[in-house]
Amino acid sequence: MGAELRVVLDQLASVVDIDEARAARDLVAGLVETAPTDCTVQAIIPSGTSVGIPGVASEHTLGLRRRELAASWQLGLVSGVGGGLIHAPSLMAPLVKHDRVHDHDQTVVTVWDLSAWEAPGTLSKSTVAWQRGMLRRAAKHADAVVVPSHEMAERIGEFAKLGDRVRVIAGAPPTGFAVPTDASWRRGELALPSQYLVLSRAADELEQGFRAAAASDLDVVVMDAADGAEPGLAEAASAAGLPERRAHIRGTLSAEDRAAVLDGASVFVATSSRSAWPWRAMEALTLGVPIVAADSGSHRDAIAEGGALVAPDEIPDAVVDAVGAGERRLRVLASDRAKAFSWSSSAERVWALHADL
Repeated sequence: MGAELRVVLDQLASVVDIDEARAARDLVAGLVETAPTDCTVQAIIPSGTSVGIPGVASEHTLGLRRRELAASWQLGLVSGVGGGLIHAPSLMAPLVKHDRVHDHDQTVVTVWDLSAWEAPGTLSKSTVAWQRGMLRRAAKHADAVVVPSHEMAERIGEFAKLGDRVRVIAGAPPTGFAVPTDASWRRGELALPSQYLVLSRAADELEQGFRAAAASDLDVVVMDAADGAEPGLAEAASAAGLPERRAHIRGTLSAEDRAAVLDGASVFVATSSRSAWPWRAMEALTLGVPIVAADSGSHRDAIAEGGALVAPDEIPDAVVDAVGAGERRLRVLASDRAKAFSWSSSAERVWALHADL
């Protein structure tokens, strides 16, 4: 018997998080590719957008744009959405009371990180309030909550009473993520040095990364820096023993620019200990970049044997090894680990989840 899986695609036109937006598109493409016989995919989209993903059977356009939709869904106002099998690749979902047993309605949401609970100071107050409010609604109305790692599956129970409704389905690197043919030119346009290590996000957890650069005589390139964060990051680099001139702070970059930056890196250093899916580490794995990561639950689940997982204060020594004797081994390990992730595999597990429900 066929079924229609209705997927919320809220960031097609108004992107709030570039990684979650890309993940949603890649997941939908995977769902189309792996759809069981007689099953189809419908996109639920805000007003003023269109999908443009091959194979999507239909679009259900709502009467509100994304911003208004987020506010109304936070209040439980979901008029015009309809029922059926609804999958949200984020917390943006029509979370209201429904009857899974008799009407066969399902609503599944996805949580990619727990920063709103673990590090609320890194987000705006409105973002923290919205995410916390939506998780409370999910605790009441979601049939399942998807998280990308087993560590997050354990941790999320501290913030919401979800019982046995938590499911683990890993993310993956962006589909087609690869070094562009003009990578060298892109690095030149970004004014990058010849030798550097890469850090990303977690502006309050980069100290050991800066220390590692100083110890290994490398410059640092910080990707995904928030607007206005450059002075503070440069000061933090200086305090860690790295001259400000050797800290190159960059904001949000396109996938092509990120691939070019990672391609030129001697090592990628993941310093965060938070419960979150490590998007940039996934990209580094894909390109076979040596990885040194803080030994955290999320990194053990995602990076695993694909990099050197060490205590935070051991990161500088691990980086020295990664750019020396350990480089070739770490490149091989990264490339091997990357094979464990794909959006097709994640999509198959999503189909299986809804079938089980």
